[in-house]
Amino acid sequence: MNSGAPNKMLTAPLQRARGIARLTTKQVEGRTRIDRLFQEGCGKIRLPNTHTSALEAVLINTAGGITGGDRIDWGAEIAAGGKAVLTTQACERSYRSTGDTAQVSTHLKVGAGAHLDWLPQETILFSGSKLHRRLDVELDEGATLTAIEAVLLGRHAMGEDARDAILRDRWRISRSGRLLHAEATELSAAASERDSLSLLAGNRAFATVLHVADSADAAQRLSARLSPLSPEGQIGISNTGERLVIRAMARSGLALRRMIVPLLIELTGAGSLPRLWHL
Repeated sequence: MNSGAPNKMLTAPLQRARGIARLTTKQVEGRTRIDRLFQEGCGKIRLPNTHTSALEAVLINTAGGITGGDRIDWGAEIAAGGKAVLTTQACERSYRSTGDTAQVSTHLKVGAGAHLDWLPQETILFSGSKLHRRLDVELDEGATLTAIEAVLLGRHAMGEDARDAILRDRWRISRSGRLLHAEATELSAAASERDSLSLLAGNRAFATVLHVADSADAAQRLSARLSPLSPEGQIGISNTGERLVIRAMARSGLALRRMIVPLLIELTGAGSLPRLWHL
């Protein structure tokens, strides 16, 4: 045996998950229906039956989670005048990385006068995970949007806090080529990010909700229901022009849901959340 020969088993690249799933819609007799569907790798889309005129699509990562080096791309285009709800089958899980970073990107286009509810369930960051996430939304004139992204730092019931997890989350929302909303969230595993009173203040769950519409009325309704300092956590709302932004954080994912679910119901196009949110 030649001890100087390279060990191919040790140097071979690890298998990584790749997934792409996209859909487009069309209007048929006043109802939003699927037009085209593309799926590849671990990215799947399922379309449950509903009793509304909106199309509901469930995004599924059949890999069972993501880890360093994985890449998933979601996409949807909603026809003019349509209504659609995009959600996920369950919480996405970002597992410990061996070095590389997981990438999840979402590109959504909403036609004139259409409404889209982007309602993925929470992303759970496990210890040692590395995730870069990107959300790009293009709105035509008169289009409206309700979107949420929520993050859980470990599993509360297991006593996890994922203090070394890394997250970069980038949002870009535009209307007819004009930038409407931009933000970037970054967790770099610094203790100050988790413990500082001006940042997470020891909370393990946080969420951002964005509602794009003529939101003055919505802001007034929601403001009356908000309690900025409550036993569940902290929540705040801002309303600028056609943008209404809600930010919330709590000690656990359950507490976070209790805070944001009533607000989401007020903002969604259907006036209710997908059934998967209640299972």
